[in-house]
Amino acid sequence: MRYLWFSKKTAICMYLQKLKLINFKNYGEAVLEFSGKINCFVGNNGAGKTNILDAIYYLSFCKSYFNSIDSQNINHEMDFFALHGTYKNQDSLNDQVSIIQKRNKKKVFRFNKKEYDRLADHIGKIPLVMVSPYDRDLINEGSDIRRKYIDGVISQFDKTYLNNLLSYNKALAHRNALLRSFAERRNFDRISLEIWDEKLIEHGQPIFEKRKQFLQEFNPVFENNYRFLSGGSEQVELVYESQLALQPLKELLKESVEKDRMIRYTSKGIHKDDLLFKINGYPIKKFGSQGQQKTFVIAVKLAQFEYTRKIKSFKPVLLFDDIFDKLDHERVNKIIRLVSDDNFGQVFITDTQPERIEAIFEQVTIDHKTFIVEQGNVKPL
Repeated sequence: MRYLWFSKKTAICMYLQKLKLINFKNYGEAVLEFSGKINCFVGNNGAGKTNILDAIYYLSFCKSYFNSIDSQNINHEMDFFALHGTYKNQDSLNDQVSIIQKRNKKKVFRFNKKEYDRLADHIGKIPLVMVSPYDRDLINEGSDIRRKYIDGVISQFDKTYLNNLLSYNKALAHRNALLRSFAERRNFDRISLEIWDEKLIEHGQPIFEKRKQFLQEFNPVFENNYRFLSGGSEQVELVYESQLALQPLKELLKESVEKDRMIRYTSKGIHKDDLLFKINGYPIKKFGSQGQQKTFVIAVKLAQFEYTRKIKSFKPVLLFDDIFDKLDHERVNKIIRLVSDDNFGQVFITDTQPERIEAIFEQVTIDHKTFIVEQGNVKPL
C-alpha cells in the first residue's frame, strides 16, 4: 500500500524559476535561480531563510504568512518593497508575478504585467502549501484556529462554501447584537430573533455537511501520511466535533434561546465546531511528545497538499520552514524521500544545519540546490 493516495489524473507542476527581492524584510536586493525540484536554504537563526519562503508565499497568496501588515515587511527605512517571480507553467512558457508595496500606498499585484482589480482573483493560480513552526498553534491554541484552518483549505476551491461562511458570520453578528440589545433594553422580541435563526440555519447546515465531507476525505490521507512518517507505531485521528452531529441547528437554536438571552451571545451553531487531534485515543496536546506533535502537523499539511493537488490537478509548491528540529534522523529521511517522489513538485526547505542537508542528499539522488544564507545575503553552496 502506498503511503499517500493519489488520483490517476496526472497533476501539472508549475514551478518558480527565478525570484528577485528588493527591500523585503532583511534583504536589500537578491536574485535567486532555483531547481525545479528541491531547494534548501541553510544558515543561522535570524539570517533570513524564512523571509525567502515568505516572499514565495506572497507570490501565491498576495500576503505574508507571518505578518498581515504589508508595510511592516519593507526593509527598515526604505520606501517600498518589491517581489518578482518567474514561473515555468504547464505550457513550458514563463509567467511573471510581481508585487510592489509602497508606504502608505495601495499594494500593486500583477500577473504577466496586468494588474489585478481584486487580489482574490489570483488566489489558487499558483497553489502552495506552507509548513511552519507556527503551525503548532493548530494543536496548542483554541478551536477557532482549527476552524479557520479547515475553512481556509475548503474556501480556496469552493466559492459556495466561502459565501455560506461569510453569510453565516454576518447573520451571527446580527443575532449576537440583537441579544445584547435585548439585555440592555430589558425586552425580548422572538420574531426578530427568528429572522436571524433562519439565516443561520440556511447557511450553517451546508457548512456542516461540507466540513463533514471534507474530513471524511482528508482523514485517511492524513493517517497514511502519519503512518509512513512515524513507522506506524502510533494510531492517530482527526475527529470532527460539531453540535449539529447530534441535533439539527433549528432545534439547537430553539433549545438554547433562554441561555443565549442570559449570556448575550449565540451558544449553538457551526461557529462552535472543533477538530480534535488524537494520538492513541488521547489528545496529542497533552499526551504527544514534541516530535510526535511535529510529525502530526506535517502529516496534516501533507494531506492538505494532496487535497489541493486533487482539486486543482496541480502539484502545489511546498514550503518547509525549519521542520527538522525535534525530528529524529529516520523521520527526516522519510520526509525527503517522500517529497522526492514524482507526485510532488517543487519543494523549498530551510534548516540551520548544513551538514544535515549534505548527509541527506548523499543518500537521495534528486535534482536539488543548496543556498547559504548569512544576514540577508544568499549564495549557492
